[in-house]
Amino acid sequence: MADDAKTPPYIYEGVEPVPEARSTITETITDVKEAVTETAHRIGGAIESGKKPGMPLSILANVAREAPLGSLLVAFLLGVAVARRR
Repeated sequence: MADDAKTPPYIYEGVEPVPEARSTITETITDVKEAVTETAHRIGGAIESGKKPGMPLSILANVAREAPLGSLLVAFLLGVAVARRR
């Protein structure tokens, strides 16, 4: 009987324990963080595959390295053309 007095009574919480309540802000932040991380990995992979020899980013980098002023002029004119359309 001495052992029965020392042990606390058991509390029944149901079949499964009650999950810890999470706020919607915490869930939203977690979802946004996962989406940004996944997007960054996807973009990084696309850039790395575009930098391989013969791919468009590699060609563009070589052209810009050989003729930096001409590349700057083309980029400026494309920017002006796009800005005027809006």
